[in-house]
Amino acid sequence: MLSVLVFLPLAGGLIAALAGRGDHGERRAGAISVLFAVATLGLSIALIVYFDSGRSGLQHLEDFTWISELGIHYRLGVDGLNLFLIALTTLLWVAAVVGSLGRQRQRPDLYYLMLALGETAVLGAFCAQDLALFVLFFDLMLVPFYFLIGVWGGPRRVQATTKFVIYTLVGSLLMLSAAVATGILATPDGGQTTFVISELAQRPLSKGSQEWIFLFFAAAFLVKMPAFPLHAWMPDAYRAAPTPVLAVLSGVLSKVGAYGFLRIVLPLYPDATVHFQELVLLVALASILYGSVMAFTESSATLVVGYSSIAQLGFITLGIFALRQEGAQGAVLQMVNHGLVVAPLFFIIALLAARAGSDDLREMGGLAFRAPVLAAVFLIVTLATLAMPGSANFVGEFLILTGTLKSKIAFAIVAGLGIVFAAVYMIRLYQRSMHNPVGERVTSREMTVGEGAVIVPVVVVIIALALYPQFVLHRSEDAVGSSVQRNQTAAVR
Repeated sequence: MLSVLVFLPLAGGLIAALAGRGDHGERRAGAISVLFAVATLGLSIALIVYFDSGRSGLQHLEDFTWISELGIHYRLGVDGLNLFLIALTTLLWVAAVVGSLGRQRQRPDLYYLMLALGETAVLGAFCAQDLALFVLFFDLMLVPFYFLIGVWGGPRRVQATTKFVIYTLVGSLLMLSAAVATGILATPDGGQTTFVISELAQRPLSKGSQEWIFLFFAAAFLVKMPAFPLHAWMPDAYRAAPTPVLAVLSGVLSKVGAYGFLRIVLPLYPDATVHFQELVLLVALASILYGSVMAFTESSATLVVGYSSIAQLGFITLGIFALRQEGAQGAVLQMVNHGLVVAPLFFIIALLAARAGSDDLREMGGLAFRAPVLAAVFLIVTLATLAMPGSANFVGEFLILTGTLKSKIAFAIVAGLGIVFAAVYMIRLYQRSMHNPVGERVTSREMTVGEGAVIVPVVVVIIALALYPQFVLHRSEDAVGSSVQRNQTAAVR
């Protein structure tokens, strides 16, 4: 089932590429892509329905030897750590594909193929339970987004793509060397090399080896998120990326880095995790404060949300490296929450920019005048982003701060400023775009049915999760506890 889930989007992309040539090719390619994206979403929903929350360990496990000489397995599995990230991926990819329909672009066949390849790469990274397989899918993500931004991006797409590739490629090379070293150094004398994550966890490395390997993995994951100060690729890439691509880039790809900390770094390198805990917490705090300040001072609505994402991912990192179950569970919930709010935010900003002629907040204003539905949807997403009590984001941030208070109280107190800043920059974004005096070039009009089809389903999920966040917390509890358990033991030592 998991292999079908991972490779179904790619199969759809290949069919769409073949059908996307000739007259009406873009329409055929788009329809096929939507069909396969929805089918993949259906499979992810089936995973949730049939997930046994009372059973520990991996479910729907697929495992066979891929490269026996190197001990590399094709091993896929699902547990509470990746279950809802898989569902988030498939949901936002449906929104991205639907949001791509009806736009005249060059080479639609290649566009939908690259979009499908991106989904396969992300799903493979979330499902992979072999370290080498994870690295393969992690690196594969670079290929489609290189084309999606570089070919179909905005005016500065070449500069944006260059920065994106350099930062990501350097991080990927560091991670590859760290993964190879882990497999080799963990092999006992006369033993068989393996890259299966659960087996590597039973072969502890020396503290010195763990420390440099930890730093290599941390660099790769922090670039992907991105976190301060490894975020320099973000402003150009976010400005240049097409809106559907930006939605999944920020909503999903950034979570692969955070997920990698929970799946790989904490279980395999517990001594190094404890050793570098405060260093990573400082990076998290810097991301929260820097992202919040930049979001408040930025005039581009796109970059307001982009910098707010750096702050939100700082909170997620804070929860993970609190090394407490409450913090890690809050981080998992917040990964899902952030993806659910940031994707519709970018689609809404695209609608506002189309009505104002620019995404500059200084040129917006009065956009709610003839668009009450758009204003209401935007308000729901805004309140969720600033973690209003009653939202799932509030629960996630509450758990993160609770775990951090129990672990490192000073970090939790400083991080609390980020919650205040979030209220400032999100209310500023909403007020300036929707209720200020009408801008000179602003044309206020309601969302169309097609625009609503992209945004409203995701907003419905936001509301549902706000009503019952325990749906995620209950199913992730055991897996999160297993991930942080060894670190708590190492901290005691």
